[in-house]
Amino acid sequence: MSSLQVGQVVTGEVTGITNFGAFILLPNKVTGLVHISEVADSYVRDIKDYLQLNQEVKVKVISISDGKIGLSIRRANESQRDIQKAFEDRLSKFIKESEERQTDLRRKTDNKRGGRGGRRAW
Repeated sequence: MSSLQVGQVVTGEVTGITNFGAFILLPNKVTGLVHISEVADSYVRDIKDYLQLNQEVKVKVISISDGKIGLSIRRANESQRDIQKAFEDRLSKFIKESEERQTDLRRKTDNKRGGRGGRRAW
């Protein structure tokens, strides 16, 4: 158990499901518990809707106390959500700047041509 640290994200296997959570066998052959409140971001009425026996899951170690290991599935996925949000923010900023550059370019090109509408008949 000494190889595990709070904050560490590891992959484990669901070995037991109860009405209050799921037991996960970790790589170092110790078992931790994912409380039902740590399974998903939304309310979990029945844990079996989210987990199955022998399923492989990514978990984050949230506590180690008196030989008991507290785990979280939803917190293990936070870093992925943060990466996705950062990507979406950068993408929207890029699109906005690109549209502004396109508008400026069109404006300059139109001014050189004498405005919109092309050539005028004299």
